[in-house]
Amino acid sequence: MALDPKKHADWEIAQEAEKTMKTVYQLGKEMGLEESELLPYGHYMGKIDYRAVLKRLADKPNGKYIDVTAITPTPLGEGKSTTTIGLVQGLGRRGKLAAAAIRQPSGGPTMGMKGSAAGGGLSQCIPLTQYSLGFTGDINAVSNAHNLAMVALTSRMQHERNNSDERIMALSKMPKLNIDPTNVNMGWVMDFCCQALRNIIIGIDGVNGKFDGFMMRSRFDIAVGSEVMAILAVSSDLADMRRRMGKIIVAYDRSGKPVTTADLEVDGAMTAWMVEALNPNLIQTIEGQPVFVHAGPFANIALGQSSVVADRLGLKLCDYLVTESGFGADIGYEKFWNLKCHYSGLTPDAAVIVATVRALKSHGGAPTPVPGRPLPEEYSTENVGYVEAGCCNLLRHIENVKKSGVSPVVCINSFVTDTPAEIAKIREICEAAGARVATSTHWEHGGEGALELADAVMDACEEKTEFKPLYDWSMPFKERIELVAREVYGADGVDFSAEAESKLAAIQKRDDASELGLCMAKTQYSFSDNPDLKGAPTGWRLKIRDVLIYGGAGFVVPVSGKISLMPGTGANPAFRRVDVDVETGKVSGVF
Repeated sequence: MALDPKKHADWEIAQEAEKTMKTVYQLGKEMGLEESELLPYGHYMGKIDYRAVLKRLADKPNGKYIDVTAITPTPLGEGKSTTTIGLVQGLGRRGKLAAAAIRQPSGGPTMGMKGSAAGGGLSQCIPLTQYSLGFTGDINAVSNAHNLAMVALTSRMQHERNNSDERIMALSKMPKLNIDPTNVNMGWVMDFCCQALRNIIIGIDGVNGKFDGFMMRSRFDIAVGSEVMAILAVSSDLADMRRRMGKIIVAYDRSGKPVTTADLEVDGAMTAWMVEALNPNLIQTIEGQPVFVHAGPFANIALGQSSVVADRLGLKLCDYLVTESGFGADIGYEKFWNLKCHYSGLTPDAAVIVATVRALKSHGGAPTPVPGRPLPEEYSTENVGYVEAGCCNLLRHIENVKKSGVSPVVCINSFVTDTPAEIAKIREICEAAGARVATSTHWEHGGEGALELADAVMDACEEKTEFKPLYDWSMPFKERIELVAREVYGADGVDFSAEAESKLAAIQKRDDASELGLCMAKTQYSFSDNPDLKGAPTGWRLKIRDVLIYGGAGFVVPVSGKISLMPGTGANPAFRRVDVDVETGKVSGVF
């Protein structure tokens, strides 16, 4: 059938495209993979032996490296993944070997409101159902490795309570760790959004009394927020992952000393769960270009990037690698700029900032769209005034990308409701700011609709970049936080809670303080820590209420506002529309 996104749902388009998709063997051959380097999972997706490829192609020059970011989004999302896929398809139409590097979708958003971030319309990746629902098992491996650490911790606490020092040494050949139950650093994880598990009590006595566990407060976080997921994203190889896995701080003892996974002697077993997960996954766009899918940390609470390994792999195999960073340039691109590129040693040739008329109207004063409800009429009727007012948000993102020394390309991700006058106003403002700008209709027309964007990106990649981090890692953490707040968010300053002050002071005294990165946790819906402040707010101060430390990933995570490590499920979740044809086994409703 003729595919039309205006008439067909994403899953219908995907099922039709999957009838003629390339086998994973053909996809690998077109990239120059050797047969032994491809690890197939069925006929249409697989993993890649990254070590073999990187060793074989060590002397081959890298391709061009492009990051896709966005303006501050509405709750509906502005199409970063769709644009990433569309750009790769557009580059393919220009005769370039291009690939995307994206994150694996979490079951939480897939079954919630946001979908699986597979792209959309005629710019999505396939096979959609397998990609969206479990894929090759990487998130399952992350969950098992993480929860094994919690099993080790809680069982150790129970045995230490139930036995004397001498008895515990005789039983385990380990000294007592003397863990403080009021100072546990980790919770459990699951890959769904479940607000009922944000605060729980575990270890309640049952028929086995004190052998049923150690009673204490605990919690569940979403799996993609796990430190194990962050380690998957930043590890350079298996040896690096093994080293990092032993540095995870699970709790503190009664004297305040960190208790790590290495102290529990669980780090080796955790790494064992992750060996296969370290190999990046390979699928394709509906136009047959390769898509590397690897790691899936959220950007508002974690790193927000696909893996360092996948990017290094794609740059060796392709002319252009398009990698995506979560949410807006204040969150995802800032972490790409100051964290991911530090770990990878890679520098981008260009950055795409995705903007929509819808989001610009929201920042310019139109009512905020609400998932599951009809769009307010302001979004389906022309209003150049709203668009012009909202461009203050876009301009700040352009300036942030420029501060990194990279050429920004603004992609106007065009919706069918946009008008020529609204598009013209965005172009005028972007060009006055010295940014390339392209309108792209990839959602509706696939790669053919992304040709202007592809041309603009190729031009930007030929410019000499002067990529530079915002700060040196030797800078004290408080100064780093204040610099990001002022220079990236536009805050007047930072206010720290007493708890955050105390934790930062302790972290700053660590011998490895200058080896730890800064990974801000902040709402994605505003430059500020208040999701209701739209546009480019001024005259406000960032409030840091807590500070987390991820010793294995190597992050210090300042937490602002009411951000939670376990998102919630709304009243009209996507799972209500997902079902299976019992005759064919085909899944419908996934997007």
